[in-house]
Amino acid sequence: MKICVLPGDGIGPEIMAEAVRVLEALELGFEMEEGLIGGGAVDATGVPYPEATSALARAADAILLGAVGGPKWDTLPREQRPERGLLAIRKELGLFANLRPAILYPELANASSLKPEVVAGLDILIVRELTGDIYFGQPRGIEMREVDGAQQRYGFNTMHYTESEIRRIGRVAFEAARKRGKRLCSVDKMNVLETTQLWRDVMSELAADYPDVELSHMLVDNAAMQLVRAPKQFDVMVTGNMFGDILSDEASMLTGSIGMLPSASLDEHNKGLYEPSHGSAPDIAGQGVANPLATILSAAMMLRYTFGHEEAAKRVEDAVKKVLAQGLRTGDIYEPGTRRVGTREMGDAVLAAL
Repeated sequence: MKICVLPGDGIGPEIMAEAVRVLEALELGFEMEEGLIGGGAVDATGVPYPEATSALARAADAILLGAVGGPKWDTLPREQRPERGLLAIRKELGLFANLRPAILYPELANASSLKPEVVAGLDILIVRELTGDIYFGQPRGIEMREVDGAQQRYGFNTMHYTESEIRRIGRVAFEAARKRGKRLCSVDKMNVLETTQLWRDVMSELAADYPDVELSHMLVDNAAMQLVRAPKQFDVMVTGNMFGDILSDEASMLTGSIGMLPSASLDEHNKGLYEPSHGSAPDIAGQGVANPLATILSAAMMLRYTFGHEEAAKRVEDAVKKVLAQGLRTGDIYEPGTRRVGTREMGDAVLAAL
């Protein structure tokens, strides 16, 4: 069981260290090897996703990633920016299905900016298509063009999906809904975009194969509003790459902190890349105050989805719940009456709870 460990940039190395400690404590015989990705890879090799890392990721059964990016690299040519490394590994490994749970732990009910009665018991799963849409569509670029008789810069991107891409992610979402509350909301913008008209058509066709799952459709602007108005109406949501990027971050804040939320990006055979939903937080990097729980919970998702260790995944998740019940909080989820701890101390507490 080989795991490619990619700490990445910013707080990545700090939070990754705690997740690795948890995996080692389980004594399941994992073989873990580190690689470079993102800004650190650019500094060392000139590219955000070096061939050595690519080879490591291809040979592994799963990839555990911290975070990439930071203002240090924002002025580089686009192909050298850290985020291109993340897009490259998703595309190369065919990691088309992104699963992002948004769960509000009872102990963090007051951490959400919404009223407790609106978010209490929240448990949403957002399924995001990850290798298509406007993020990968061609042509794209910035060039000089004559517009209204004058030369000016012209930016363009292309949104497109094939029927097979939509059908593939749709089946992942329907299967997930079947194992949960049997309700699936498909999010699109079919009143404006032909690409998402096709999305809605294919999702509707797929519904015939899942008569036990209730399918509904919602325009993305309404979905964004409903997530903060009445989020508990949703069970599983499925949408394209760009809409999913935005909605999953919005959903994460319903829980009080994006620092609590894991994610999984899977291929057709459940090989996956697992990472926290948050970013590299360069403003607090190196200070030992980052929340490692999203990364630890991402490792739990890896145990469940790629390695089939349901019992071990549950042990890790229960350990996190126990630590929260003990009142331990990193700064992002701290509130009066709880105990503020740092990254390492939170990791120690999870290990003790295991």
